[in-house]
Amino acid sequence: MRRGPAERHETSTERPEDFDAFWSAIMAEAATIPLNPSLEPVPLRSTPEVDVYEIGYDSLDRVRIAGWYCRPRASYLPPPYPGLLIVPGYISEPTLPKSWAKMGYAAVGVAPRGKLRSNQRYNPGYPGLLIDNIVDRHTYAYRGFYVDACRAVDFLLSRPEVDPVRIGVHGSSQGGALTVTTAALRSDAIRCGAAGAPYLCGFMDAAELTHSYPYEEINEYLRLHPEREPTVRLTVAYFDGVNFAPMIRCPMLVYVGLADDVCPPETGYDLVKAMRCSVDLHAYPRCAHDAGVYWEMPKIEAFLAEHLRPAAYTLHAEPTVG
Repeated sequence: MRRGPAERHETSTERPEDFDAFWSAIMAEAATIPLNPSLEPVPLRSTPEVDVYEIGYDSLDRVRIAGWYCRPRASYLPPPYPGLLIVPGYISEPTLPKSWAKMGYAAVGVAPRGKLRSNQRYNPGYPGLLIDNIVDRHTYAYRGFYVDACRAVDFLLSRPEVDPVRIGVHGSSQGGALTVTTAALRSDAIRCGAAGAPYLCGFMDAAELTHSYPYEEINEYLRLHPEREPTVRLTVAYFDGVNFAPMIRCPMLVYVGLADDVCPPETGYDLVKAMRCSVDLHAYPRCAHDAGVYWEMPKIEAFLAEHLRPAAYTLHAEPTVG
């Protein structure tokens, strides 16, 4: 694909006519499954300001999902707290969001299926997740993966110390994708989202624009099975962040690196063009997949604080990177 200025790119992503019905049925199925939340203190990881817990809950197909939950100690800051969902990149271990808790958030670092402690029943590996069952939208890897992140919102809503009208979501790369999909599928609960270097947007365009992993998994798959390209294109259309974008109702912050060879900035611009909500886009020249996070993180913290109002934001704990 010939590359020009990223902001002039036109996406090839098409929204299936039954996109909304497809996801409504999945979310309705998930809603019938009891959450069964669990919470186990982890004293060795806790501090005088922050309590740390290992958590679990049931998700689609009754897969048990693990994660971290960090909240301020009541002696440090009294509840209620805004909730913050920290969603992970294309890695095996979820983020431990202690620094966010020190700022005043009740924060969940979720480990969707396939990640450590959530991989007993499903473990496609890394690489592997992106193309697992990619020719069937009803069993494609990200069907359950997206729902697992949404169910973390239900975990936050189950906590009495969390203010249910102040819940946000933040992540970069695959976490940027999950920020988009969670804000879309849980527009009833999410009040703001900050998405960096958003992955899983413009799947097929990105696979043409870059030969870096994880998108190279698609290129490798299609080199082996070129006849499956139309089926792959149709499947991923149901999971493409560009198609979720119009469903988002809350304010969003999106940031990209204009030299990103992992998640091409063209697809970040395509995502923003598809949004109908209030959105700020920050683009950083000469920044790659980090998406300018060194300069962007203070803006992310300020954006989340504006909408979620954590009590300790002005304390500015140690710099946050995840």
